[in-house]
This record gives sequence, structure tokens and C-alpha cells, in this order.
Amino acid sequence: MTTSLDERLFAATVGTLELFSVYLGTRLGLYQALRDHGPQRSADLAGTAGIHPRYAREWLEQQAVAGLLTVDDPGLPADERRYRLPAEHAGVLTDPDDAAHVAPFADMLVGIAGTLDEVVAAYRDGGGVPYSRYGAVFRRGQGDINRPAFRSDLVGSWLPAIPSLQQRLERPGARVADVACGHGWSTIAVAEAYPEAEVVGYDADAASVDEARTHACEAGSRARFVLADAGVLAEDGPFDAILLLEALHDLSRPTEVLVACRSALAPGGSLIVADEAVADDFTAPGDDLERMMYGWSISHCLPAAMAEQPSAAIGTVIRPDTVRALASDAGFTSTEIVDVDAGMFRLYRLVP
Repeated sequence: MTTSLDERLFAATVGTLELFSVYLGTRLGLYQALRDHGPQRSADLAGTAGIHPRYAREWLEQQAVAGLLTVDDPGLPADERRYRLPAEHAGVLTDPDDAAHVAPFADMLVGIAGTLDEVVAAYRDGGGVPYSRYGAVFRRGQGDINRPAFRSDLVGSWLPAIPSLQQRLERPGARVADVACGHGWSTIAVAEAYPEAEVVGYDADAASVDEARTHACEAGSRARFVLADAGVLAEDGPFDAILLLEALHDLSRPTEVLVACRSALAPGGSLIVADEAVADDFTAPGDDLERMMYGWSISHCLPAAMAEQPSAAIGTVIRPDTVRALASDAGFTSTEIVDVDAGMFRLYRLVP
């Protein structure tokens, strides 16, 4: 059954507003309060979460209408209704390591919403919007949306899908660089999975490095973080593996970064790139993944990359042929797509 454009945009409006409600629920600790304390009336939630009772009631009613929460008896007076967080929704909304935890999409959308006028100006003058302008809320959302895959799948299935690399990282004295590490979840996971290896995360965004160091401290991780771009890799190397996860498409000068990575690899080392699992070729209309990736691209990834000139201006939708071309330009002799289910990502192994 075909949906008309007006129906699609109406549904998109409903979905956007519901993501704003998820933002409120996570930022105010409302989902966590329901998870920790069980079913609650609006006055109960107001007390446990420290919010005004009238706001508590309206949010709870909206959540029940949207199907995110359930209500025991909708026929009771408003102040007597008890609302609960279904067990099957808890991971999505409250567990940052759950594979289904997509609540951080709400943070990312809120961060983008705050910069849209700057994006409009960039479209007109050909400039960009620096990553830092998207703010802490976007940065948190981006780190948290990648956290489940980087904390679990990266070391549980992605790297083990390359047995020779796995064996190399298990040796005493192995060295790993995690470039554009963001919140550092991948760096921390690799340090935990390969206790004999030295693991260093690099990022040029000071706020991200500070947050990564905080996460490492809280996790008791020995991962180390450096505020620097890829230009320092050669002097810090050599490395047995370099990771570039969900970052290649964001780089203004990706070939320069890949050249720096190649120069810092030890003999026999590999650069592991994870980026979007979009279609091999442009087709229109596209599937939901393609639609989402273009949505991020027009509002964030492309403007952020265009903020630094000259810029390759790749955008979020980076296809395999683009990765291969960038790798070849940087002097890599082999670009292999790793045979592993990486969800919304595609995993590449680049060899000098």
C-alpha cells in the first residue's frame, strides 16, 4: 500500500515529537526512575525524578498514548493511573550497552535542531558548521549510539573475523591506535579485550577527549587518550592495528589521514575502517538506512566536513568504491570488505 507524501510527513512529525519526548525522558531520568522504582503514578514519578507533578502527568500520558509506556487502568482518574516501563523497552531506553539502545538518536536530533539556522547559512555561502557547534548533546548522542557496537561487536565479532589480526593483537607488546576515537568506547573495549596490547585513542576534539578519559577512569580502563589529529601517528608508531571507526566520511582531508595511518603501521599491520553499510550504488527511492544516512548527511556530516577547507566533502553516504579510491590514493595496495555482520556498518581492512 502506497503512502501519500502528506501522510509520510505527518508520520515523520509524530516520530520527531516522540523522539523529543525520549530526550526529555532520558535527560530528566524518567525512564530510569520507572525502571528502578516500578510502576508509578504521576505524583510518584514527580517525587522520584524531582520534576513538577503536572509535567509528570502530561509526559506519562503522552508516553502511554505513544506506546512507550503502559498504563494499568486507563479508566482511572488521571492522578490515580499507574504507569510502567515494559521490560522489552528497558534496553532501548535505559541500558547504554544494550544492542537495541537507540534512545541516543534523540540527543543527536536535538543537537542538530539547535544548529539548523547555521546549516541554512552554510548552504547559502558554501561554508560549514564546525563539529563543536553541534554541542555536548549531539556529542553525547553520537558517542552513546555507537557504544553498544563498539563495546561489544567490535571485539566480539568484528576483529575476530580477521584471525591473523586477532592473533597479532593477543601478543605481548602489540600496539593499537584508535583514530577519531570520540567518546573512547572502542578504545576502552579493545584495551579490555587485548590486555597485552597498548591501546591509544586519538581525537582532535578536546571535549571528546576529556569525556573519553572520564569514561576510561570510570571503567578502570588502562586505555590512554591523546588530544591530536592523525598527523602525530608516525612519530607515535609503529602500530600493529589502527582503527578508524565511523569517521572516514566525516574527514575534510581523508586521504591525508589515510596516508598518516599507512605511515604509522608496523610491517604486516592493518588499518581497520568501519563506515556506513549503504548501498553500493545510488538508487532512488532508497531504503530506510539510505534515507537515514542522507538525513544525517544534509544536516550534520556534510556541514561539519565543509567547515574545514579544502574539504573532500564526502557526506555520510560513503560507498565502497569511494573507500577503495581513497585507500588507493593513500597508497594502500589492498582494500578488503571483511565478511562479518556489522549491522549498520561495513567493515574494511586496508593493507599497505
